[in-house]
Amino acid sequence: MRPEKEDSALTRLANLAGRAVLLTADGGIDVEKGSDGLFAADPQALYDRWDEFRMWAAAPEPGVTGYFEVHEGQLLAPAPSPRQVFGIGLNYSDHAAETDQQLSERVAIFTKFPTCITGGFTEVLLPEGNVDWEVELVVVMGRRAHKLAEWEAWSHVAGVTVGQDLSERILQQAAGMQYCLAKSYPGFGPMGPWLVTPDELTAPDDLALSCSVNGEVVQASRTSKMVFGVPRLVEELSRVVPLLPGDVIFTGTPAGVGVARRPPRFLQPGDVVESRIEGIGSIRNRMIAG
Repeated sequence: MRPEKEDSALTRLANLAGRAVLLTADGGIDVEKGSDGLFAADPQALYDRWDEFRMWAAAPEPGVTGYFEVHEGQLLAPAPSPRQVFGIGLNYSDHAAETDQQLSERVAIFTKFPTCITGGFTEVLLPEGNVDWEVELVVVMGRRAHKLAEWEAWSHVAGVTVGQDLSERILQQAAGMQYCLAKSYPGFGPMGPWLVTPDELTAPDDLALSCSVNGEVVQASRTSKMVFGVPRLVEELSRVVPLLPGDVIFTGTPAGVGVARRPPRFLQPGDVVESRIEGIGSIRNRMIAG
């Protein structure tokens, strides 16, 4: 498996069966082994040393003893255990319209609990209720950020990846809106296939994204259609909460979710959800009976 870019110098960070791996056009490099123990094997630990890690990764031959083939089925979330996970609601006008909700002048923020994070090629256990799909661009922070201005935001981002903000709609509507719980069942935060740094993307604020269920495209849009782009989201969050290295932000979903269809459509055991973002790649998760 190779990163989706024709650049022999390309490097991306992956989580291969729990070990940090640097992906290049030539293959994978085990970070701990390739750095002679300078960096730990744990992918999450790299974010606390992100600037140092980027300098090492940019070296022509960072202590490499050999490349190896990477198979997507072994790839887990590139930020597997963040301290904080944020979600953004109603961040595409067409999604607000399809759900008959008014756009706000402020960013709508909720949290997903970190235990919901899983890899991009895992099975997801369906709980009782109505489970819906939501493809999203996911941002991973690389530097501590507090009270940032918009223009500073991208420089504090480690990279972006593909995500699904899976949601159980019955619980979501209960007791005055239970967004946090309804979006935090185990496996409800698939991420992957790897982390792509912003400088690898020609236009990081304008990426095509889509979601398909069993091969049928159900969502298709561009991140440029976000109501609040990544810099604004980082600014708004950091006004109140210090964002920590490795923290994760699910940036919102476009139109096409199941609850808005007539009749509504929800995920069933055996369904395969594929999520793709231009310049990053795709993830596939199979739903299984709870």
